[in-house]
Amino acid sequence: MTPARFLRRIVQFGLGLIVLWVGAVLWLGLLYWVVPPVSTLMLGRWLTLQSVERDYVSLDEISPQLPLAVMTSEDSRFCEHGGVDWTALQEVIEEADEDGPSRGASTIPMQVAKNLFLTQSRSYLRKGLEIPVAMYLDLIWSKRKMMEVYLNVAEWGDGVFGAEAAARKHFRKSAKDLTRREAALLARALPNPLRRNPGRPTPRLNALAGQLQARMAGAAPYSECLRP
Repeated sequence: MTPARFLRRIVQFGLGLIVLWVGAVLWLGLLYWVVPPVSTLMLGRWLTLQSVERDYVSLDEISPQLPLAVMTSEDSRFCEHGGVDWTALQEVIEEADEDGPSRGASTIPMQVAKNLFLTQSRSYLRKGLEIPVAMYLDLIWSKRKMMEVYLNVAEWGDGVFGAEAAARKHFRKSAKDLTRREAALLARALPNPLRRNPGRPTPRLNALAGQLQARMAGAAPYSECLRP
């Protein structure tokens, strides 16, 4: 086989994989309306024979304090944007220096896109793929559905996925009974769930949760976009 022919085969194979991935995103996005979604992290653990704790529950079975906490902490314009917060993204780009951006601009839909269809590795390629997938999911899902999926696939410890498993693991209660303080601890643990333990918070995590509680104070438990 000549080098040119070999290179053409590689390109064709790569394009085929891209087409398959795009098709999977399109069809699974629709299928996940009726089937509980599975994250790539869960799949990876199952394939390597590691345990997964996850009990998928509806948003009605989760304390309204938890979606309030994660929106306040991670995506304050969740109800307003179409999957991508272009204002926040522009601010991050403008603030970036020669070492790159000092913070991210991931929305909840972008994190759902990453959790369901991409790897956890940090790269500009992955970030670039997050954007169209997040916009697609925001188009076909309601905001309520998006929040429900996010709270059921988020990682809150080694092999612990979703609000119900996290509430039982860290607080010995159902997700429906989480207090504002517990919701704040869970939300502030999300950036590093393998090192931040909401059930045994460090002074640093306690301080972060306290700051988040102050920001949550006076806010309605549910934004209009999350109402049934």
